[in-house]
Amino acid sequence: MSALLEPLTLEEFLAWERGQEPRYEFDGIQPVGMTGGGRSHSRTQTRLVVALGTRVAAPCEVHGSELKVVTQTRVRYPDASVVGSDQEAEPDVIEPTAVFEVMSPSSSLTDRRVKPIDYASVPSIMVYGILDAERPEVTIMRRAAGWEPETFVIPDAMMPLPEIGIDLPLASIYPR
Repeated sequence: MSALLEPLTLEEFLAWERGQEPRYEFDGIQPVGMTGGGRSHSRTQTRLVVALGTRVAAPCEVHGSELKVVTQTRVRYPDASVVGSDQEAEPDVIEPTAVFEVMSPSSSLTDRRVKPIDYASVPSIMVYGILDAERPEVTIMRRAAGWEPETFVIPDAMMPLPEIGIDLPLASIYPR
């Protein structure tokens, strides 16, 4: 799909992408192949999913990066998400309450500047978290706070996530 001649609509992309390996995100015009993350990314993502999964109460569910979020103009696969209720409209699309991305040096600009706008366009998303894969730093943006970033850098800090009913200790993601 590297020589795409004409822009796709969101609906055309969704129909095409469901049959593809590996997964693709949609940048509003064309498919963008998802690259694999490194060891630090994988470690941080796994710890995040486990930390969320052991704290979030039913009916909420925690998901990894297998399910897509359709924003106003793009399709994203967040590294972790929390869905507030049972959703079965489409088997591979969710409308989460919280989304989290694990940031690497190559994804920093997109994670900090583009994805907040994308995720703000989804009415169900109340909180967006950006976790650094290399050091204990988490930036949280909340709908209720006008998407202003709040950064947690102290390894022993508790990160309040009232949107999903938990407090998340950074030490559960970034052990010493």
